[in-house]
Amino acid sequence: MPPGPFRWPLIGNTLQVPQVHPWLTYSRWARVYGDIFYLDALGQHIIVINSARVARELLDRRSSIYSGRPHLVWGDRMLIMQPYGDELRQQRRLISQTLSTSTIGQYYDIQEAAARRLVLGVIDNPSSLEGQIKTNIASIIMLVVYGYTVKGTEDMFAERAIQVVDNLSLAATPGICAIKYVPSWMPGISSLKTAKAWRKLLHTTNGMTAPCILSGVINHAACLQENGTAHLPNLCASVLSDAEGKATLQLEESLKWVAFSVLTGGLDTNISTIISFILAMLRFPDVQKKAQAEIDAVVGSERLPQISDRPSLPYIRSVIAETYRWLPATPLSVPHALDEDDIYDGSFLPKGSIIMPNVWHMLHDPNIYPEPDAFKPERYGGSDIEMKKVTDIAFGFGRRACPGFYFAQGTIFSIVVTVLATCDIVPIVDNHGREIIPDVRYSTKIILCPEDVKCTFRPRSEQAKLALVDTCSD
Repeated sequence: MPPGPFRWPLIGNTLQVPQVHPWLTYSRWARVYGDIFYLDALGQHIIVINSARVARELLDRRSSIYSGRPHLVWGDRMLIMQPYGDELRQQRRLISQTLSTSTIGQYYDIQEAAARRLVLGVIDNPSSLEGQIKTNIASIIMLVVYGYTVKGTEDMFAERAIQVVDNLSLAATPGICAIKYVPSWMPGISSLKTAKAWRKLLHTTNGMTAPCILSGVINHAACLQENGTAHLPNLCASVLSDAEGKATLQLEESLKWVAFSVLTGGLDTNISTIISFILAMLRFPDVQKKAQAEIDAVVGSERLPQISDRPSLPYIRSVIAETYRWLPATPLSVPHALDEDDIYDGSFLPKGSIIMPNVWHMLHDPNIYPEPDAFKPERYGGSDIEMKKVTDIAFGFGRRACPGFYFAQGTIFSIVVTVLATCDIVPIVDNHGREIIPDVRYSTKIILCPEDVKCTFRPRSEQAKLALVDTCSD
């Protein structure tokens, strides 16, 4: 076995497994036990990987035996939690039909429109920052997945989607809390009951996450397509159209979970990334100024930036890559499961082990990223190869890498470049006129999202605000 903390008889490391910010504890242990270490939780083998080099060897090159998922008490029909097999492969194929590199360009207008609505909404009401981010990112995904147009910040179906994602995040605490065979009486396992409750909800009412709450997601998508009110193309309509009226019950069931998975998987991670970006701009204002200077030089002030400008804006790409590195949305990724016994570097890794990639440490290792807590887009030297080293870690590994990566990149880029082109992100002030710079604080959830980030979007010019108003009124 790999090295690891002292294991007690019978219970092993169960009482040592951290329940608060476990990625930070694992990072400290990495300095003692190395790039890969072993934990035992009541007989459940857990392998923690702290090195991108080891992750690439095991999760990428040996992906044929490292692509499983541990049996969790919630969400085992969702793409992200599916065991590796035929259903997973079918779900990924359905996504690739809609969100591949060859098709994502048809959604640029949706992403750009939502980014502009978001910025204008925060300009008009700074206290709506978090709500605007959630609603507009949800609007992008729901339009692309279901063909449904979100009707403002109080849209019933968008609110329900956001609520489901929030509750799923609560049910999925990092570590071992949601693993099926850990007894609920163990200290720190209080979220197990929440996870079980959400498993029941997922399998009975996942329709609440879409405007098909009464008729079901498939029927709703087909209805919108038939009456001409759906935005085309969209994922559900495209899959049903390709079936030419011969969609099987199995296909419909897979499509239901694919749509749900894209919505839930894309919503909270994108929200986290945008809030992390805003926090970085507040704490590192010199980076904001440099990014704005690049936009001004390349795009100018006569038009709003577009996703098609991305190749010409290397510093903006670097800012986004640094956001993924600085506060990764999934600091412990999503656990893999080992399907066969294996040997790595002389250590035995037993079948059934839960494999936990410590993404946080991989992206905060000072030997690779000096001053890891500093936000320094310059560290990439404008090189997409260096930036890709970050995204290859942040978006998952091997056969479980995020299939919506390119779509997510478009959403994040559009929001980041639109905010920077049109506004200064400035702190709010207290009653004495002193700026309030938010601390870097976050709770322990499967998705890391900064808390209590407040700011003002101050238009850089009246022309910039008018451009937003004009495009949002079209």
